[in-house]
Amino acid sequence: MASQRTSGARESIVREAPEDRGANLRWVMLALGTAAQAGAFAFAYGLPYLIPTLRHTERLGLTGAGVLVACPTVGMLLALYAWGSAADRFGERVVLASGLGLSTAALTGAMLVHGLVPLGLMFALAGAAGASVSAASGRVVLGWFAPEQRGLAMGIRQTATPLGMLVAAVAMPPLAAAYGLRGALLFVTALSAVMTVLTALLVVDPPRPPQPAPGAERPASPYSGSWALWRIHGASALLVWPQFTVGAFGLVFLTQVRHWSAVEAGQLMAVGQALAAASRIGAGRWSDAVSSRLRPMRTLAALVGTLTLLLAACAQWWPSWAAVLLLVVLCGLSASTNGLSFTSVAELAGPRWAGRALGVQNIGQNLTASLTPPLAGAIITSAGFGTAFACAAGCALAAIAVIPVPRRQ
Repeated sequence: MASQRTSGARESIVREAPEDRGANLRWVMLALGTAAQAGAFAFAYGLPYLIPTLRHTERLGLTGAGVLVACPTVGMLLALYAWGSAADRFGERVVLASGLGLSTAALTGAMLVHGLVPLGLMFALAGAAGASVSAASGRVVLGWFAPEQRGLAMGIRQTATPLGMLVAAVAMPPLAAAYGLRGALLFVTALSAVMTVLTALLVVDPPRPPQPAPGAERPASPYSGSWALWRIHGASALLVWPQFTVGAFGLVFLTQVRHWSAVEAGQLMAVGQALAAASRIGAGRWSDAVSSRLRPMRTLAALVGTLTLLLAACAQWWPSWAAVLLLVVLCGLSASTNGLSFTSVAELAGPRWAGRALGVQNIGQNLTASLTPPLAGAIITSAGFGTAFACAAGCALAAIAVIPVPRRQ
C-alpha cells in the first residue's frame, strides 16, 4: 500500500509535467531559481569573509565573530519547513518575492545597527527570510521541467551554492577593505533587492493540480506508511559530512601539512568548487539518462567513500601529491549527489507536499553542515587528518545502505 501511494505521487507529478510547457519559459525559470539561490547564499556563506572586518568594526573576539557568522544558518534552520509549507499552499512566486523582500529589509536593518546582539538578530532574520529561496525555487524548476530533464535542471540549479560562494569570495573582502562592513552589507542588500524585483515580476508558478473540493479527503502524507523519504533525508545528510570535511579543512591540510601558501591553497580549492558545479550538472544528466535518481546517488556515494578512504590513508602515511590530487577531486565529487537527492525528494513527495519535503531535506543538510566543521576540527586536533577523513569516508559508505533503491523502477 505504501509503495502504491509513493508510485501514485510520482505518477501524478509526471502527468503534470508535459514536455511542451514553453521551451523558453522553463529555462528562464531555471535561471531565476539559480540566481535567487546564489544571491541568498552570497550573504549566508559570504559572512565568513567578513570576520576580520567584524572583529575590527564591532570590537569582537573570534568567538563573537563566529556567532555572527552562524546566525544566518540558525535562522534558515528555524524557517525552512514553514516556507516549504507556504510554497505548497500559496505558490512559489509569492514565497520567493516575499522572502527575498523580507531578507532585503533585514539586511537594511543590519546596516543601521551595531553590536553583537543587534547584528546577530538582523542576520538571523535575513537568514530565515532567505530560506524561502531554498524551499520554493526548487519547486519552480521541478514543476516546469519534464521528468526526463529534471535531473539536469536541478543539477544546474544546485550550482547556486558554489556560485554564491564564488560571488562572495570575489566581492565581499575588497568591498569591506574599501568601504567597511556597511559597504559589504550594502552589496548583498542590493543583490537581494534586485532578486526580489525579478522574482516578483518574472517568476511564473508551474501548473498545479486542481484544489480538492470542500470536504474532500486531503492528499495523504508521503511520509505515512513509508520510510523512503526519511531514508533519502538521512543518506543526503550523511553525504554532507565528507563534502564539508573536505571543503572546510582542505585548505588547512594544504597549508599545515603540505606547507603551501594560503593563496596557492585557495586557488586549488577554487578549482575544486568549479568541479563541484560541473559534477552536479553531470550527475543530474546521468540520472535523466538512466531514469533514476537514487541508483546514481548510491554509486556516487560508494565512489566518494572509497576515494575519501584513500585520502585518509594518504594523509596518515603518505601526505604527498596523491593526497593533493584526491583532495581536489573529492572537493568536486562529494558535492555531486545534492541535486539527485533534492530531485528524488520532490518527485516522491508529489506536488502537494514537495515544498514541505524540501524544507525537511534542507533542514537535515544544513544541520549536518553546521555540525561538521566543529566536530571534524576536534577530530583533527586530537587524532589528525587521517582519522577525520576516515570518519568522513565512513559516513559516505554508510549512506549506501540508507539510500532506498528499489529492485525495479
